[in-house]
Amino acid sequence: MTIEDIQNEIIDEFSMFEDWEERYQYMIDLGKDLPLIDDQYKTDDNIIKGCQSKVWVHAEMDTDKVVFTADSDAIITKGIIAILIRVFSSQHPKDIIEANTDFIDKIGLKEHLSPTRANGLVSMVKQLKMYAIAYQTQL
Repeated sequence: MTIEDIQNEIIDEFSMFEDWEERYQYMIDLGKDLPLIDDQYKTDDNIIKGCQSKVWVHAEMDTDKVVFTADSDAIITKGIIAILIRVFSSQHPKDIIEANTDFIDKIGLKEHLSPTRANGLVSMVKQLKMYAIAYQTQL
């Protein structure tokens, strides 16, 4: 699936819920299903700066695709990073770099987060794209 296909799937999933309580619960559930980062990668080097909570992200190349794993010490933040990893993991670095993130606004995520969490969301997207840029230069 392309990044855009995955984003549209997420938009459809979020549109099924009546209110933000249900959407938050869905994000929490997504966080619970997040493939966890190996403990060896839970280091200060892998913490996303700009997040109120601790969020660790690890990236590695598998053939020509970037594969991400992550974890967070906060349940909502874990759901947010789970959504981003679902969108960007196992994609080509160039596609990650060029990806539009309008889907975040379309599901109303940014406007329903506290300002510090919204800033953290922006930091997460930036960091995932920075990994992609680093890997793109190696290809």
